[in-house]
Amino acid sequence: MPKPAAPSPGAPASFAADAAGAMRAPPPQEIVGWRWAPAWVLAYVALLFAPGFAETVLSLGALTMLVKLTLGRMRTGPRLLSDAAWALTSALFAAYWLPELVSAIDAVDPARALREAAVDLRYLPFLWLVAAAVASRRGRNITFGGLAAILALWIADALLQGLSGGIESPLFRAIDAAKQAISGHGMCTASELAVVDRLGGVLGPCNLKLGQVIASFSPFLLYAAGRRFGLAGWLTATALTGIVVVLAGSRASWITFALVLLLSGWRLLGWKKLLALFACGLLALVVLDRSSSQVHERLVRTAHIVSADVAGLDDALSGRARIWRAAGCMIAAHPLNGVGARGFREAFPGCDPMPGVTTSWGDGPALHAHQLLLEVLSETGAFGLLLWLAGAALAWRAWAFADAQARERARPAMVALAVTVFPLNTHLAFYSTFWGGLTLLLAALYAGSLLAQPRSEG
Repeated sequence: MPKPAAPSPGAPASFAADAAGAMRAPPPQEIVGWRWAPAWVLAYVALLFAPGFAETVLSLGALTMLVKLTLGRMRTGPRLLSDAAWALTSALFAAYWLPELVSAIDAVDPARALREAAVDLRYLPFLWLVAAAVASRRGRNITFGGLAAILALWIADALLQGLSGGIESPLFRAIDAAKQAISGHGMCTASELAVVDRLGGVLGPCNLKLGQVIASFSPFLLYAAGRRFGLAGWLTATALTGIVVVLAGSRASWITFALVLLLSGWRLLGWKKLLALFACGLLALVVLDRSSSQVHERLVRTAHIVSADVAGLDDALSGRARIWRAAGCMIAAHPLNGVGARGFREAFPGCDPMPGVTTSWGDGPALHAHQLLLEVLSETGAFGLLLWLAGAALAWRAWAFADAQARERARPAMVALAVTVFPLNTHLAFYSTFWGGLTLLLAALYAGSLLAQPRSEG
């Protein structure tokens, strides 16, 4: 067979390259994200001390994203996100939302379950916005750096509260004063202030979730400190964050932060130095046990877990053993689609294993199962658990097939999401507005940063 003729000496030098390039597929369109998207994300997180304002930012951001897509007739979509990021973000939302929709069919309170499902539809466009915020290098730097800065401010504020011994942090005191000036009443009631037993920080003494929030978002601060200041910066950020997490009192957040150190520290320190770090952490816990009555009380309560009787175990778990037994009753009664999203409190009296006995959490029924798997199974049934597992499998598959560069840029979000949904722990309610919104935010940050196209790095 005749060989292809070589290009003549008079042909342009680039002729061969052009001929070969014509046979290749055109390069993908560069992903630029949306320049204002990071502002929406950071505003939402920064306003968590006022959940109503944070929800307003979320809803307005979702509407803005819909308007942007509508005005562009979806032509701007591929430039906001890669096709893979669109798909994974939407799939993770579906894994969260479809179970609550199906659970409304025969829920204990069908009207409420349907209302929850309808309201949560706003999360989908907001998740697109969050993913678009980290689709470009500039957006990731602003978003991840902003989250690290917000967390550093909250930690400094909580440390000042711990040193002063007050029930309010400096930041929350200023927020409460502004609330008093505007509305004539503070952020918390007198009865809420009377039962404060831990560090509240910027979230305040009537919203004692600081430990969980700090622990779940700590990867953004630790990775930023490590990149900026090296090992010394990472160790300093770890020590200060760890003190706040312990003083915040939530033992679930202690486990979460330990997982953060495990996932982020082994690559930086190696196993031997990481074990030494955990030993130093245990020593610091002993010091805090001696110096803080609140930490001492929680460690004493935790020690009851070795008790042989059910009462001791329930006391060590702050009543969760009773709640988990009730969740098992709901799962047995509604195995397919559960009692309905946020229907746990209505179903609890009928499944309470100790009716009439005073609860360790105060008056009223338990509000949720305090454990991810039990919450999903009791409120959304086997169908819900199947979809949650499918979402987890998709997220893992995306990580497994991503290249090293993609994994590196998504690592802080991956660690934050993984420790938040770690199943062998106790949890806040994932179908609540507060914790559900933060968990979906982390999912979108993970999908958007992992599946951003490399061309956007230019």
